Amino acid sequence: MKKSTAVIAALICLSALFSASADKERVLRLATTTSTQNSGLLDDLLPRFEKSHGVKVHVIAVGTGKALKLGENGDVDLVMVHAPAAEMDFMDSDFGVNRRPFMKNDFILVGPSSDPAGLKGSANLAEALAKIKKSETAQFISRGDDSGTHKKELELWEKAGGKPSGGNYLEIGQGMGAALRMADEKDAYTLSDRGTYLAMKDQMDLAILFEGDAGLDNPYAVIAVNPARYPDSNYMDAMLLIAWLTSPEGQKAIGDFRVGGELLFHPTAIPAK
Repeated sequence: MKKSTAVIAALICLSALFSASADKERVLRLATTTSTQNSGLLDDLLPRFEKSHGVKVHVIAVGTGKALKLGENGDVDLVMVHAPAAEMDFMDSDFGVNRRPFMKNDFILVGPSSDPAGLKGSANLAEALAKIKKSETAQFISRGDDSGTHKKELELWEKAGGKPSGGNYLEIGQGMGAALRMADEKDAYTLSDRGTYLAMKDQMDLAILFEGDAGLDNPYAVIAVNPARYPDSNYMDAMLLIAWLTSPEGQKAIGDFRVGGELLFHPTAIPAK
């Protein structure tokens, strides 16, 4: 009788142990850009992944520079960013592994529909930026936050001969949504990713004034934090999310995501037929 009681007690303990293990939530920490959050893309994608894989994704939406810094410090398990040069520095420094490009959109120049600097009809991107710079009244809002969009903007100004001077150039140190709202309030120009603009355009009077230049391409990649450097990182679930985003299922979900009937992001992990 005592032996049976002991066996039963042991089984109860094992059952409790397995139950506690099953109930423990698997959490994945993702640092990503404000564009993927503001556009609504992650709100559409991540619940699908969470449901099918039993992993809860905690999103930290910041600029690309800050997202990569979180990865460098081991504060997240993977990053979703859009600044190829900075990404390669991250990889070369052994902070990340298994970088996978998986989608793209593009940048656009937006501003007041009255277009005081006359961007409409510009022959190319350099001409459009030069018109903003030469205008005495046109103001340009820069994110100024070391994000992928900010890095791209600085690159474009450098190629165009330098950014505007004085009060015509305002760095705000905030995300894309805030930059768009401020440009709208001030009747100013700004560089935006198309996804965030389309998600917010019904709330603003800003218009697309220049688009389509090859220099405005905006590719995104996901990178797992290096588990050799940070053994406590959730590497296995990071790789699960990377695999899902680049799978036919994840790529289709990205390609199906629309706001107001418009496609915001183009999947790139699987070559188009």
